[in-house]
Amino acid sequence: MQHSAEEQLVKYLTDAHAVEAQALAQMRAAPRIAADDRLARAFREHLTETEGHERTLRARLAAHDADPSRVKDVAGRGGGWGMILFARSQSDATGKLTAHAFSYESMEVATYGLLGAAATSAGDVETAAAAAAIGTEERQMGKRLASLFDVAVEASLREVAGDDLTAHLDRYLKDAHALEQQAEQLLKVATRLVDDEGLASIFESHLRQTRDHLRRVEGRLRARGTGPSRTKDLALRIGALNVGGFFAVQPDTTVKLSGFAYAFENLEVAVYQLVRRVAERASDPETATMAAEISGEEGATAESIAGTWTRVMGDRMAALSDAGARPGAP
Repeated sequence: MQHSAEEQLVKYLTDAHAVEAQALAQMRAAPRIAADDRLARAFREHLTETEGHERTLRARLAAHDADPSRVKDVAGRGGGWGMILFARSQSDATGKLTAHAFSYESMEVATYGLLGAAATSAGDVETAAAAAAIGTEERQMGKRLASLFDVAVEASLREVAGDDLTAHLDRYLKDAHALEQQAEQLLKVATRLVDDEGLASIFESHLRQTRDHLRRVEGRLRARGTGPSRTKDLALRIGALNVGGFFAVQPDTTVKLSGFAYAFENLEVAVYQLVRRVAERASDPETATMAAEISGEEGATAESIAGTWTRVMGDRMAALSDAGARPGAP
């Protein structure tokens, strides 16, 4: 197997194309699920942008005499359909759809931040510029979705109109607890896997913060006369172990984890923003305050992770260049 920065850049371009294949599947179906015209309009508008992103990536691959990966694209589309099916299966489909779409936009922001760093390291100015332009549009879509969190909650409450608002908030808190359980498992694994000291330090610090989040969410559940869902907690802990195993066998584990962790933190941002809004409607100011504070901490961690992208990708590309330059390198 040859080692070269050029081959790695093409690999990241095919990865990005598969990410857009998944985004296309999601954006085509999302307007039909969203129970509010404002959300549906945002998804339709971003579909047009996403189609342009796919064309740009195809052109950049062609500039490198390469094509999209059919295998990766099929897997990406499958993931997009899976997310849509998950959202449809939920009683509050619009809320779940919005939270996961916000997280997916963050995944795309990470994808293009890392792609841009790889292109810069490889001396590909055109791809670096394309990645920056697309990344800006993904960030803007994330901001549009964040501005519609109130809309998503109102739609979700209409979808569960027969439910007691208190019970609805309890479910959101149980979901948040399960997500924190998953975060704890992922951070324990990620801290051991990454080879960048700065990123490892961020993970270690946030692991301590995550354990505090767990205690706080458990405290609010107890105060409300209930507790975590063992089923949800177990399912997400198992999911975390599977994800950790996947990243452990990647040749660019640190790069991949830096992107995934950024998206995961923003999923938590969205979940707590929804919890806050439901808590306010349920007249639970203590839970609303907790959710707002935790959401802010998750967002700050996400931006700290984003600050490592240029370094971790630069180190990865430099290592490949060094390996390729050594006499007798495979």
